[in-house]
Amino acid sequence: MLDLKLLQKNPEVVAAALAKRHSKLSVQTFEELDGRRRALLAEVETLKAERNRASGEVARLKREGGNAEARIAELSTLSARIAALDGETEAVKAELADWMLTVPNIPDASVPEGADERDNVEVRRWGTVPTFDFPIRPHWELGAALGGLDFERGVKLAGSRFAVSWGWAARLERALMNFYLDVHQAEGRIEIAPPLMVNRKTMTGTGQLPKFEEDLFRLEAWDFFLIPTAEVPLTNLHSDEILEEAALPLRYCAQTPCFRSEAGAAGKDTRGLIRQHQFTKVEMVYLAHPDESFDRLEEMRRSAEGLLERLELPYRTIVLCSGDMGFSACKTYDVEVWLPAQNTYREISSCSNCGDFQARRANIRFRPKGGGKPEFVHTLNGSGLPTGRSLVAVLENGQQKDGSIRIPGALVPYMGGVEVIEPRA
Repeated sequence: MLDLKLLQKNPEVVAAALAKRHSKLSVQTFEELDGRRRALLAEVETLKAERNRASGEVARLKREGGNAEARIAELSTLSARIAALDGETEAVKAELADWMLTVPNIPDASVPEGADERDNVEVRRWGTVPTFDFPIRPHWELGAALGGLDFERGVKLAGSRFAVSWGWAARLERALMNFYLDVHQAEGRIEIAPPLMVNRKTMTGTGQLPKFEEDLFRLEAWDFFLIPTAEVPLTNLHSDEILEEAALPLRYCAQTPCFRSEAGAAGKDTRGLIRQHQFTKVEMVYLAHPDESFDRLEEMRRSAEGLLERLELPYRTIVLCSGDMGFSACKTYDVEVWLPAQNTYREISSCSNCGDFQARRANIRFRPKGGGKPEFVHTLNGSGLPTGRSLVAVLENGQQKDGSIRIPGALVPYMGGVEVIEPRA
């Protein structure tokens, strides 16, 4: 959520940010609502002053034995009008609050301007894209041929965009998960096991609600939501708290299932593991001091890149343009892994600095060392990494002519020494 004072004092800054994001929202809506709110408050204050004067006059008339009936009737009228205006004021405040919850974060000055993914800017590339002297097979064919990925039974059990992993594939996902968590712990992140269901307030704190409700799975009887990413519970761990400055940055990681309806993804990636309703991901979340949050963003990006380097998977890193950034982010790096069957790079990690945007929504502050008024922290989040898309990359980049799959050396200890997934007899 943006600072209310920024909207009131510098609406042109917000208008420019909305234009940069190619948003259809208009600051004029805020100005009209805020103007109405101010006018109502002014009218109420005027009427309350009149009521106080009338009340004083009634008391005086009663003391002097005069007739106070007219003033008493006036008091009743004033009180009724004030009550009506108070109701109008609360309605306008609610409408204003709802509007502010739909406003995206302001892009950082370093974010390139652009309308969509075509305007993203590549900043780094690592590894050699593999070449093959045999026909490249996509991961869904490789996984099925080796008896590890079962999409038909996934559909039978739950419907489209679900899969079942068998044997070596289930073990490989667990190997990836444990490998990632071990690296994150070695790099100083605290592992958390959060709830997989959260309430509406928690979803609102990180920006999923109200804007993206159609993309979430909701348990209507309890008004709980299945988490789309561990970012949601991890960021909200300290909602409505004041932290000590010396405790910053807080570095967390968690491995959780993630649940997404993919409501806006009709017809996209309908085969394979790229876009599932349920997948497992290791997430990084930081709560940082405002002065160093962009340094922490670079740290988070390098961590995601480093995992791919250890897995010997070629990747590129791009900085998202203003029109392609997520709702809560002020700057985002996407790390994209090479997928041979698609002959392109696909996103496997997205690392974002959200500034104080989420902290304002969730009310997460810190107390400065030297005293003074508590300030909002900056929140950051990044994938580190999803096991499903990682498995896709390992299968497609590691495929051999005989149909086997070479396991990256970093995962061999987690696979019990298995170096190659051999074709079935």
